[in-house]
Amino acid sequence: MNLQRPLLLASNSPRRKELLSSLGLKYKVLVKEVNEDFPDHLKREQIAEYLASHKAEAYTSDITNEALITADTIVCLGDRVLNKPADFEEAKEMLQALSGTHHEVITGVCILIKEQKTVFHDITKVYFKQLSEAEITHYITHYKPYDKAGAYGIQEWIGMVGIARIEGSYFNVVGLPVQKLYAKLEELGIVTL
Repeated sequence: MNLQRPLLLASNSPRRKELLSSLGLKYKVLVKEVNEDFPDHLKREQIAEYLASHKAEAYTSDITNEALITADTIVCLGDRVLNKPADFEEAKEMLQALSGTHHEVITGVCILIKEQKTVFHDITKVYFKQLSEAEITHYITHYKPYDKAGAYGIQEWIGMVGIARIEGSYFNVVGLPVQKLYAKLEELGIVTL
């Protein structure tokens, strides 16, 4: 795998780092605190793309020859956006709402190079079985999913015992739609084999 310009990942997410490394890409991590508020009028896909693009704008002055990747993953139950839970009770309420139904995970991605910004998203539909209160309590107590949108990680215990099926990219639910990202990096001439 050859990089035509240095790659920067603007994320502290261990999952995104692992996925990017698994693609065989060498990169540096560059992280800034960025406000994650979004305009109320935005709808689901627009929210994910807006947040990824907004994060990238914070790095505009840091980019010379590099390609910067930012991403934001949201969990949508109908029109309701489930963010990261603040505490045990909020995590429990979210998982109870997701139990026995399906929701969509949308990840917005932005690739910023000095000359241009490319923004896209991917959507995966996730189906949960009916979760028992004991399963929900066990998961929150042992895995503390307070850094995860929707209060769960598909790669963790709750995903293994609770997710009946998905439609779309598994990696998108983990936090980065690597297939689409790789295709865009190739299309932009940033990655070659």
